[in-house]
Amino acid sequence: MKKIILTALLLVTTYNWCQTQMPNISLKDLEGKNHTITTDYSEKDKIYIFSFWATWCTPCINELDEMNDVIEDWKKEINVEVVAVATDDTRTQKRIKPLVNGKAWGFNVLLDSNQDLKRSLGIVNIPHTIVVKNNKIVLVQSGYVPGSENELLAKLKAL
Repeated sequence: MKKIILTALLLVTTYNWCQTQMPNISLKDLEGKNHTITTDYSEKDKIYIFSFWATWCTPCINELDEMNDVIEDWKKEINVEVVAVATDDTRTQKRIKPLVNGKAWGFNVLLDSNQDLKRSLGIVNIPHTIVVKNNKIVLVQSGYVPGSENELLAKLKAL
């Protein structure tokens, strides 16, 4: 009986999580321009993939490399945009811009240096991916396994 109750609670929690709206937080990009999450990333029916990462996180960088490799193909199939949210603190923040420039990623990078967005979303570990459509969180993925971008694309097509 306890297992049934716990399963039901988990399903309700997951459902509620997936119906949560994005917080109204502003972050700077690499050029210092402010971006408000709920207004700058709110085009109707567009899918936004927020990938939380840090310069010291190898799986995070691998995930973003893979997304960079496939995003142009994805855009031919669905209306999607990737936003890389760097969670580096003040000690490692100086590494972000050189790393991004060296990788030549084709998506916007936001700096969550105080981890306000990360904390408001309850993110504990990175890499962490949140998919948003119409300002609502519709999918959450924690961790990265090579090839998981194919599974993610299938889920995005179903949205």
